[in-house]
Amino acid sequence: MLSPEAKLNPHIFDADVEQKPIRDGYGEGLVAAAKVNPKVVALCADLLESTRTEEFAKKYPQRFFEVGVAEQNMATIAAGLAVSGKIPFIASYATFSPGRNWEQIRTTIAYNKANVKIAGHHAGVSVGPDGATHQATEDIAIMRVMPNMKVLVPCDSIEAKKATLSAAHVWGPVYIRLQRESVPVITTEETPFLPGKAQFFWEPSIVGKKPDVLIIGCGAILYNALCAARELEEKEKIGTVVLNCHTIKPLDEKKIVELVKKIGAVVVVEEHQIAGGLGGAVAEVLAKHCPVPIEFIGMSDMFGESGKPLELLKKYNMDTKGIKSAVKKVLHRKKL
Repeated sequence: MLSPEAKLNPHIFDADVEQKPIRDGYGEGLVAAAKVNPKVVALCADLLESTRTEEFAKKYPQRFFEVGVAEQNMATIAAGLAVSGKIPFIASYATFSPGRNWEQIRTTIAYNKANVKIAGHHAGVSVGPDGATHQATEDIAIMRVMPNMKVLVPCDSIEAKKATLSAAHVWGPVYIRLQRESVPVITTEETPFLPGKAQFFWEPSIVGKKPDVLIIGCGAILYNALCAARELEEKEKIGTVVLNCHTIKPLDEKKIVELVKKIGAVVVVEEHQIAGGLGGAVAEVLAKHCPVPIEFIGMSDMFGESGKPLELLKKYNMDTKGIKSAVKKVLHRKKL
């Protein structure tokens, strides 16, 4: 059942569930943060509408900087603004920022602990027809390895707004990963959001039954994890716990280890390369504290391709069916 404490959208599983692009939440959060704090400024690399920075530019033209197709310059300009006392948000497609300007982010922002917020848009294969060149599936890995960097991956537009507002209040470099397509709105305005703290989104409703598996996910694909959990319980009596791990760094190690010790099997779900992402972060923690059978849902050392978002998720086994299959596989290993 949906966790009561999470106060999620009660219509999640309805056929006409509300859908909205996650990136919309970034635009809304950016404007809200600027209204509260005059130090908030925004930079964009010639993708004003796509990154939802457009409304900020209209409302606060004196606090907006269009740098053009120059992501490396954008990072260094933002670093200068940050050390001058501003709170800059920089936005582009994730393949270009942090993809193209990783070294500038590393040297001018992270190394100096500059108070810059990096919004990487169009992440994951669900970018769809734009193809592999624009489908960032390596960005979590390259950002979480960077010292001083925090990494947030919201699951819907409401959580993206909260993540953006939170980033404005947290000192230091923050990377926010955002997706393009309209996806189901999972959370509500009342859903708690605290960076660094993973949340229960699904708990077993079978009275007296110990959970069989823990599913840890982030981003829009978390919706598929919830659908899988519901079907596994209703049709196959497999009890799951679904954890929304919106903060990849710092990871909520304590909660994850406590749950894994009780449950004994894990499936990690992300729209990212299996290597180095959320799955890698979880595996590192469990290898040290509590080794158990674990399965990974994500891109298996390959690039994406052009196609419709749902078709691509299905092809790469990131749909509900793929998650259910991974759960059954890890449960088989658990029994051995």
